Amino acid sequence: MSENNTVSRNSRKVLTGTVISRTGDKTIKVAYSYKIPHPMYKKEIKRKTVIHVHDCDNKCKLGDSVEVVETRPLSKLKRWRLSRIINSAVEIRG
Repeated sequence: MSENNTVSRNSRKVLTGTVISRTGDKTIKVAYSYKIPHPMYKKEIKRKTVIHVHDCDNKCKLGDSVEVVETRPLSKLKRWRLSRIINSAVEIRG
């Protein structure tokens, strides 16, 4: 086979975060944290961003550590899809 027919993809962003909500069907909310320096004082400030992620098998639970990959727009807010579950959270039932 010739290599001229293969189509190369651009590299996609990969993020690691924690599942904070799973209210909808096949959708989870993932929060990922990062630190940035304060513009004036240079102290590191914690920030977090919440993203909507496509979970086609509804496998994730609250508190799971997951890896997500950037993808095409799947809905109004979903631009990420679940790649893998890194650590599964322990369910506590009272």
